[in-house]
Amino acid sequence: MGRRTTATRGRVAAGLLGCLLLTACGGGYEPAGPFRELPQGQPPQVGPPSESSPAQVPGDPSTPGTQDEQDGDPNVVASGLTVPTGVVVLPDGTAVVGERDTGRLLQVFPDRSPARELMTVPVDTGGDGGLLGLALSPTYTEDGLFYAYVSTATDNRVVRFPLGGTPNTVVPGIPRGEVHNGGGLVFGPDGTLYVGTGDTGNAALAGDPASLAGKVIAVDVFGQPVGTSGPVFSRGHRDVPALCLGGDGRVYATDDALDGPDELAAVTSGADHGPGGSEPVLEVPAADGGLGGCAVAGTTVFLGALDGEQVHVVELDGTGTPVGEPESLLDGQYGRLRSLALDTEGALWITTSNRDGIGSPADDDDDKVLRILPPSSDSGSAL
Repeated sequence: MGRRTTATRGRVAAGLLGCLLLTACGGGYEPAGPFRELPQGQPPQVGPPSESSPAQVPGDPSTPGTQDEQDGDPNVVASGLTVPTGVVVLPDGTAVVGERDTGRLLQVFPDRSPARELMTVPVDTGGDGGLLGLALSPTYTEDGLFYAYVSTATDNRVVRFPLGGTPNTVVPGIPRGEVHNGGGLVFGPDGTLYVGTGDTGNAALAGDPASLAGKVIAVDVFGQPVGTSGPVFSRGHRDVPALCLGGDGRVYATDDALDGPDELAAVTSGADHGPGGSEPVLEVPAADGGLGGCAVAGTTVFLGALDGEQVHVVELDGTGTPVGEPESLLDGQYGRLRSLALDTEGALWITTSNRDGIGSPADDDDDKVLRILPPSSDSGSAL
């Protein structure tokens, strides 16, 4: 992978600023009225603490800004978190991040005000399970609903809830394992919810049409299949921790392998992404991979890499084919990089994952939330 260059900075700036032109990036927050929660079924069942999944004690809300302001790092908007996995940008320009192991949701502010703890979602953290993905309802300004991909004692599932409300199941019964539990969530332009799952370490499940493992699932907001042949949209995936939506409506998936190269795939209905199946958009060598996050601005795709400790910047042409070699952003500066999101100012929000048991926390302030402004701004961004 190439290092940052003048050309890279130009492409990154164009990609980030292009977000301003996309209605999918959101707009001003104008609530249509108070949200009234309706009964939505039974909440997820979470097993009692066990040796493999001890009880998690949420810590105090992080207080970003103190040490990092002293260090003069304009990119860090929150610190003191533990494995933030999943980030969504609210209409008011703030962001909500979830912690994988505690299930906490915290509101994070662009001006680096202290993060605010909102609620805790019940999760079971056996293996690499926990709170694995977040998405906002396509009608968030009316219903105030969050969607989350979580692990329970018996399965992975998608739940939805208003802040402070009880999580109610939308998609139950997604197989879970010690590894490869998935977690990708994204809504399409028509309101379809796409869910990325993992093969639980058993590659045979990914090709099994009767299993929800190793798939991208397509359902409506109530969890009902949108296709005539069931919920499976594409199959043959190893682990899909992130999904993102292109401006042209294409759905992209990161596919994280246990060994061999990781992939960025453009998923389509009925596609098989297993061996000999649909070709990926891009392969990322294992040393640079561990793909965990995905965001799109215009024709530019940003990929958070855990093992590679960078954001891969991929420019695509009109057919979805990479133009030239991917470039790297923040290479090695903050450790393992996971979830990504874009806001209406064209800024890229990034979570680090240095306290996940694999990374090496740099200091007592890990993990962090970063907000990287376009390099053309006067923010002093490190791009």
